[in-house]
Amino acid sequence: MAIHPIEFRYGTPEMKAVWEQESKLQNMLKVEAALAKAEGEIGLIPKEAADEINRKATTEYVKQERVDEIEKATNHDIGALMKALEEVCDNGAGEYVHYGSTSNDIIDSSQSLQLKESIEIIREKIIKLIKILIDLAEEHKDTVTIGRTHGQHALPTTYAMKFAIYIDELTRQIERLDLTKEHVCVGMMTGAVGTTAALGETGYDIHVRVSEILGLNPVHISNQVVQRDNHAEYVMTLANLCSTLEKMALEVRNLQRTEIMEVGEKFDPEKQMGSSTMPHKRNPITGERICGVSRVVRSYVNAALQDNPLWHERDLTNSSCERIILPESAILTDYILNLSIKLFSKLDFYDENIERNLNASNGLVMAERFMSKLTQKGMGRQSAYSIVRRCAMDAYEENTGLREMVSKQEEITKYMSQDEIDEILDPHTYLGSSSKFVDNVISYAQKFIE
Repeated sequence: MAIHPIEFRYGTPEMKAVWEQESKLQNMLKVEAALAKAEGEIGLIPKEAADEINRKATTEYVKQERVDEIEKATNHDIGALMKALEEVCDNGAGEYVHYGSTSNDIIDSSQSLQLKESIEIIREKIIKLIKILIDLAEEHKDTVTIGRTHGQHALPTTYAMKFAIYIDELTRQIERLDLTKEHVCVGMMTGAVGTTAALGETGYDIHVRVSEILGLNPVHISNQVVQRDNHAEYVMTLANLCSTLEKMALEVRNLQRTEIMEVGEKFDPEKQMGSSTMPHKRNPITGERICGVSRVVRSYVNAALQDNPLWHERDLTNSSCERIILPESAILTDYILNLSIKLFSKLDFYDENIERNLNASNGLVMAERFMSKLTQKGMGRQSAYSIVRRCAMDAYEENTGLREMVSKQEEITKYMSQDEIDEILDPHTYLGSSSKFVDNVISYAQKFIE
């Protein structure tokens, strides 16, 4: 019976396939095959034995059920793998399985193959999300909205600016992911404590050749494990990505609040239910799920960092932890990436509410512009700030607009006419270089992902 939500609720088939037991077994067999091939080429083991090991080192011959059966007796996962592969090899070739290596050579190198594949899946989906956001930014270059700081109305901005912020951040996340891939996706065939002593003078060459066969860069140095700062970086990079996805989803959730209702998740009124008891509800469930699952991935960072300090040349405290956090962080990150793609590809915009909220302060959000214009007209900046602030505070107290207050101030009207005051109050014309920023971000992101 399924227990963990990853088994039946969360995750995509493509990412689950990377981490399922048979895929893990196949990758470990790939490493055993690469080791035999490298040793056969150098003449460390008979070439015929290396060829036979390579033929049989697949899940077509080595079955997970048999590996599990042997492990119950041996209580050693790689020992069970080695024995199961040995059993299916003919003509005594099994005698040469695993020659000169140690368990973590197989574990870390095969895990690198899984990490590499998971990074490639995630990277491809980030690019897909960036393309969706580019389309949104281009479509909403002229959609002026109120910007909020501290949850309060601040100054006008555009929806293109919001989306461009996300594009720029996701581009940096790809850069981090690429660097992480370079660090963590490495091959290792260095033997117990990392010296390659069991392989003699050919040890370093075999180490390099195995990595080459597997399509990995050889680790620069190890003890008995690839150092876990690399794996911590992987989890931290995924957690950082999840924080970006949560930020994006949180903004949509806030903008979908009933009293704001500028943007919202697509809702199917014919089929979808918002509540089991309140028929009117349209809840932002996709955004909420993104935010909730993101917290789980971020929580793995502490465990990943604690996996780095091990006793001497290694202990096993990282192993059991990584069996949980590496697959789950990848599966859950990929899952909320899929949700983010779904969310942003089907956003509903409520233009009337966007315009209503933009003007909800009755002109108060244009106070900065008044201050700047007065300064340009010849009033000192500090004096301009003081008089406009006084007008704004009075407008709050009297529940009226900024226009009414500034129009009564001789200190202001001697610098500008009523027509100029009315022009200054138009929030659609106070956007600074926002369009230029958006264009620059889109241009850079398009070049980057191409």
